[in-house]
Amino acid sequence: MNPTWLITALLWMSMAGLAFAVAKRAAFWRVGRAASPSSVGVGKLFSIPKRYFVDLHHVVARDPYIAKTHVATAGGAIAALALVFVNYGLAIYSPWLDKLIFLAALAMLIGAVFVWRRRHAKDVPARLSRGPWNTLPWLLGSFALGVALFTVVPAGAMSGGFAVLCAVLIGVGACAMTFGAAKGGPMKHAIAGLLHLAFHPRQERFSATREGWTGNGTATPPTALKLPDIEEKQEYGVAKPVEFRWNQLLSFDACVQCGKCEAACPAFASGQPLNPKKLIQDLVVGMAGGTDAAYAGSPTPGIEVGQHSGAPNGPIVSGLIEAQTLWSCTTCRACVQECPMLIEHVDAIVDMRRNQTLVHGEVPGKGPEVLANLRETGTAGGYDKAARYDWAVDLNAPVAQPGKRVDVLVVAGEGAFDMRYQRTLRALVKVLNKAGVNYAVLGASETDTGDVARRLGDEATFQRMAKQMMTTLATLNFARIVTADPHVMHSLRNEYRALGGRYEVLHHTTYLAELAATGRIAPKAVQALADKRTTYHDPCYLGRYNGETEAPRKLLKTIGIKVVEMERSGMRARCCGGGGGAPLTDIPGKQRIPDIRIADARAVNADVVAVACPQCTAMFEGVVGPRPDVLDVAELVAASLE
Repeated sequence: MNPTWLITALLWMSMAGLAFAVAKRAAFWRVGRAASPSSVGVGKLFSIPKRYFVDLHHVVARDPYIAKTHVATAGGAIAALALVFVNYGLAIYSPWLDKLIFLAALAMLIGAVFVWRRRHAKDVPARLSRGPWNTLPWLLGSFALGVALFTVVPAGAMSGGFAVLCAVLIGVGACAMTFGAAKGGPMKHAIAGLLHLAFHPRQERFSATREGWTGNGTATPPTALKLPDIEEKQEYGVAKPVEFRWNQLLSFDACVQCGKCEAACPAFASGQPLNPKKLIQDLVVGMAGGTDAAYAGSPTPGIEVGQHSGAPNGPIVSGLIEAQTLWSCTTCRACVQECPMLIEHVDAIVDMRRNQTLVHGEVPGKGPEVLANLRETGTAGGYDKAARYDWAVDLNAPVAQPGKRVDVLVVAGEGAFDMRYQRTLRALVKVLNKAGVNYAVLGASETDTGDVARRLGDEATFQRMAKQMMTTLATLNFARIVTADPHVMHSLRNEYRALGGRYEVLHHTTYLAELAATGRIAPKAVQALADKRTTYHDPCYLGRYNGETEAPRKLLKTIGIKVVEMERSGMRARCCGGGGGAPLTDIPGKQRIPDIRIADARAVNADVVAVACPQCTAMFEGVVGPRPDVLDVAELVAASLE
């Protein structure tokens, strides 16, 4: 038996298997709707190397062990396959290339060993899926060992039996990476993952020009929801897998089932019926057809594996997943932040919520009442809009007037109706007065930005309220908008853009930090505050949605407060549970999300939790039992000026 002929035959069989796997998985993706023209095109394929080695690096590098292991395993496999193709596919048969193939295969083999060690260690993460994923290191190792043995033994000294042994080892691994991937095995993530990077639904995640976004988590992330056409195209959300865009289905297939989204999800931690990893895998099942019986990871809390099935044209809710799974999400984007494959879980969840809301009118809890209030009164609580600024009556806060220019327009948001958060707003206005800022409050003409309506899937109400707010703002002359509500900031700054609204919007901590830096206010260290252990909680819509994590900390430092960081902080902070309409849908779990976050604060012996969002304030103030004091950063700054 000619060993050169044997390896050449295996090479072309593997190439055929790879082509079959791509075609098979692509058939599943193609059932989806057309993707945005900006996301597709053959030219996108040339972006894969940069996106894989640069844009993805900052996410993968958070786990150094698996990052280095993946470099060895995937890098060795790609190098070995490429070199085998050159040496044997092109009939070069160079001994020197054989040596390079051996080194690449050895690197892959070492990587496979370390993958096996991770999955069989005593402290193996519970988030990892088992089953076929535990078998994968053996299959990859088999391929690497076969290639290494074949290239280390000269062809002239190789017996027929040895050649067959190498062929079997190589063939087992090659089948797992090709035909196994076609059937939905673990290695499908390698095929789908690379194509997903090319045809990503959010191409702006890789842009270096949008507001300085570089993809490394240091600038304003592109996090605004896409604007559906609910009037002409009647895009009322997603009810079936085929109603996702095809590149969304591709992204679901890219999931590597590492469970990092699961470990970061506040709803999963609280025992609510949401596991973002299981959700993505359920959508894969629906895309390809079948049941979830083969799923080998942590189940959705309270829901046993094997009870759901689906098909491309079958219903998602009550077929693949339960409605409560969708309504458990706080839209905090912790799952998206952690995903090494850059999958957009929240976009998919809101897509499915839209169908539940716009088509079926099925929103749980107090959601329907709040949506009705927004439509009828312009406020979530059904309040008189004229009462929104009653808390400022004694502070001489000027009200914005058409034709009168101001430097800063203050937009209070729904927190203005809450007596607790009025203390924050009063503190903010006091600081503005102290600094001599030329500002005005929006006054009785302020309506809700529509944020909660959009998160609850009521896109029609969001767009109507956004246009109403934009009409109001168009009558006024201002340079900037400042708000103490990150949800308001995100809507005005990012989500109104698709409707034509472009404003410079600052969070109050960013603006107050600017005032301090330019000397317009001179906060002084307050010993009473410095003596207390203070931790800072990053609001999701300020940190992950808008990239602002430093300004609040700088402010606290100026008044002598040394922030004691909780285990999860900054862009990876744990959610308070107040976003995405979650307090309204109120899906039960084993514990409340804010209780978990306050436990984080207790773990660092914090006396004070500094906050910067009305939702966070309300959630933490509602924690029962002994807990740290909850104070907004503006309150602490105002106290330092007295």
